[in-house]
Amino acid sequence: MEWITLLFREDSVAHAVLILSLVIALGLGLGSVRVFGISLGVAGVLFSGLIFGHLGLTIHHEVLEFAREFGLILFVFTIGLQVGPGFFASLKRQGLSMNLLAASIVVFGALITVAIHYLAAVSVPAAAGLFSGATTNTPSLAAAGQALRQFPDQSAETLKLPGLAYAVSYPFGIIGTILSMLLVKKLFRIDIPTERRALEETQRQNRQEIGRQALVVENPNLRGIEIRRIPGLSEAKAVISRVQRAGKPQVARPDTVLQPGDVVLVVAPPAGLAMLRLAIGQPSPLDLGAESGAITARRVIVTKRALLGKTVDQLQLLSRFDVNVTRVARGDQEFTPTSDLSVQFGDTLTLVGGEAGVVAASAAVGNSFKALNHPHIIPIFVGIALGILLGSMPLAFPGMPAPVKLGLAGGPLIVAILLSRLGHFGPLVWYMPLNANYMLREIGIALFLSCLGLHSGDSFMEIVRHGEGLRWMLLGMAITFIPLLAIGVVARAVFKLNYVSLCGMMAGSMTDPPALAFAHTITGSEGAAIAYVTVYPLVMILRVFFAQLLILLLWG
Repeated sequence: MEWITLLFREDSVAHAVLILSLVIALGLGLGSVRVFGISLGVAGVLFSGLIFGHLGLTIHHEVLEFAREFGLILFVFTIGLQVGPGFFASLKRQGLSMNLLAASIVVFGALITVAIHYLAAVSVPAAAGLFSGATTNTPSLAAAGQALRQFPDQSAETLKLPGLAYAVSYPFGIIGTILSMLLVKKLFRIDIPTERRALEETQRQNRQEIGRQALVVENPNLRGIEIRRIPGLSEAKAVISRVQRAGKPQVARPDTVLQPGDVVLVVAPPAGLAMLRLAIGQPSPLDLGAESGAITARRVIVTKRALLGKTVDQLQLLSRFDVNVTRVARGDQEFTPTSDLSVQFGDTLTLVGGEAGVVAASAAVGNSFKALNHPHIIPIFVGIALGILLGSMPLAFPGMPAPVKLGLAGGPLIVAILLSRLGHFGPLVWYMPLNANYMLREIGIALFLSCLGLHSGDSFMEIVRHGEGLRWMLLGMAITFIPLLAIGVVARAVFKLNYVSLCGMMAGSMTDPPALAFAHTITGSEGAAIAYVTVYPLVMILRVFFAQLLILLLWG
């Protein structure tokens, strides 16, 4: 068995992979253990790394640095790809107020951190670690470490301080968010079922679900009029997919001439359907979708790269295959195709036409589940390279001792958000299947946290036992609790934010998945997750930025 002992002691590739694998596996096991319904999740990897580092089971410094930074890049880049498409949309309507509230929590926490540095005499690297750990935000910790390494001649002990402070303050970062939710509930005597019903009603009123309705052509002014000339058709964002005349259905074309008594199937949002009932005529009892005989409808997926960026009209499915596109689904949104709507990889189109035409049109747009589930590797690494270039670009600001860099945390995150919004550039497609995204993200954050723990483990127990660990815990509680409770009260009292959305906003402002899980449990509503996703991108960017700002302004 000497070979096993040698494997743990030697400095080799096998040794490094073995240690990392054991740290990650044991850490994820630790993170899955629930105490009062709360678990550490992937943060358990940090604590298992600390244990291994404390026992002296670590890996070569250069290998550790590479694995840590590459894991970070994978993590933030895949987050950016996922949240990017909805980032700009999240700034609209109520999303704007929720983002302002969440941003206020970030700014308030940063100000408290600065006050702690000056009033409690906490070093800047440790304060930055407290800021990241108390808000359970790993990318901001990485950004602080990147900024700290910009200053030359930093000792190894100094470089460990952010990770140590992060580990000490992290647990209450989770617990404090949950306690803040419960305190707001208690202060305002909130009845959760009532809040949930109110949110569901608001969502129902705001949701523009696409519907369909058969209408009888009764307006005499439409006699001899082509479908494309129906008044209000464009304003209603409507598509007429089928026409039935004398009991015979046919695919509706823009140049189809209407006659009184025709029955048309209209696909539109509710407001559009109401508008066209006035313009065309009253609803028909016929269900053209079920009674169209030779006409069929099918949902197909855009997977052919040559079509990306083209509008639905430019696909020419109607002229080539006598097939109408009546709906487009993208993510969790569904809408009728307008003339300026460009298709993206992974869009789901609803096609209506004859069986042969629909089959041919399906092949023309791709409709390949294999292509949909196949990750596009080249665009991922092109995006990562662009992110590193952006993150390495020095940005000079007056009064700052050193240029600001977005670093390996901020650069890839911002580039991924922008590229996912763009969708594609030439043959490069920035689309990643959800399961592949989750896989790369979890591998990335696990690598990062394991290396962080291994790097800091030899000093962690000493700080907790004989150093400033207990004081750091108390100071971290202030960074967590005070901004959350203060802004939570303002959000409820002034902005009248629904409690379900409030819980999601509070969890999102801390980028805290365990707190989101708790919010979902106590509210029983998906509304908390919607609010979480709404504020997450902006908060993530702000936390990365402020973590670097703390180092660059106060250190040196």
